[in-house]
Amino acid sequence: MAARWNLLKGWALLTALVAAAALLLQYALLLTGPGAAAGVAMATLRFFSYFTVLSNVAVCLGGVWIARGRHLPAPLEATLALCIGVTGLVYGLVLQRLWHPTGLQWWADTGLHYASPVLYLLGWLWLLPHGALRWRVLGPVLMVPVAYLGWAMLCGTLTGQVPYPFLDLQRIGAAAFSGNVLRVAGVFVLGWTALWALDRWRGR
Repeated sequence: MAARWNLLKGWALLTALVAAAALLLQYALLLTGPGAAAGVAMATLRFFSYFTVLSNVAVCLGGVWIARGRHLPAPLEATLALCIGVTGLVYGLVLQRLWHPTGLQWWADTGLHYASPVLYLLGWLWLLPHGALRWRVLGPVLMVPVAYLGWAMLCGTLTGQVPYPFLDLQRIGAAAFSGNVLRVAGVFVLGWTALWALDRWRGR
């Protein structure tokens, strides 16, 4: 039992460190890149407008919490898995082809979109306790992407640049925008259903 608990805390600490390192590197690159011309405050607002950044911050904080020997409620652990999983999935399927990072940007990109999601999802599946997740919690969980959508549009208004091209209402139009929002919502529903099924399986 002690060995398993040590393994759990080691995984949580490693996941938090990977997420933190990728976040700090990405922020440093942002402050030294073309976006820095708008000022630190505007660059910081733009940095925190990305769902990728917010989900990695959440995973980092959750990892630190677990590494300190504390448990998170099962729905919260699963919500973190859902958000960081959607981060990796949407990037891999939609956004990856839009640019080809190199050098330090490649390392930040890989940490945020691949290493952190894989580490957290594997730990959630194999190390965290299971059997207590309920599918009906999906309702409150969906408030996360709804709240993010509002935040992303607000940041887009304040900075003049939406965080993701599929949320650029002015460029793609209302119909395409609505379709993209519904598709992402569908990813969250399917993702939560998959996590719920895995929780039931691991709980047995």
